[in-house]
Amino acid sequence: MSTTETPNKEEKTIVSQAENKKDIENHKKAAAHLEAAAKHHIQAAKNHEEGNHEKAAKSTVKAHGHFNLAREAQQEDLKNHAINS
Repeated sequence: MSTTETPNKEEKTIVSQAENKKDIENHKKAAAHLEAAAKHHIQAAKNHEEGNHEKAAKSTVKAHGHFNLAREAQQEDLKNHAINS
């Protein structure tokens, strides 16, 4: 393939089963933490609406923790893709 050609959409990168499993787990882990973060942000908003700002703060901290864990899983996934590219 020359440098001006675009890759065929049917071309697939060969990835080992172990790497594929790792990629899948990173995506699932990131998604689970993003869902948890969203749940805690929604709870924080409800707590603020009810005037319970202490509970809102606790929910916010939990949301940020889950977001950071999701970001770590995403970064690990990016590393794997960069290595395999």
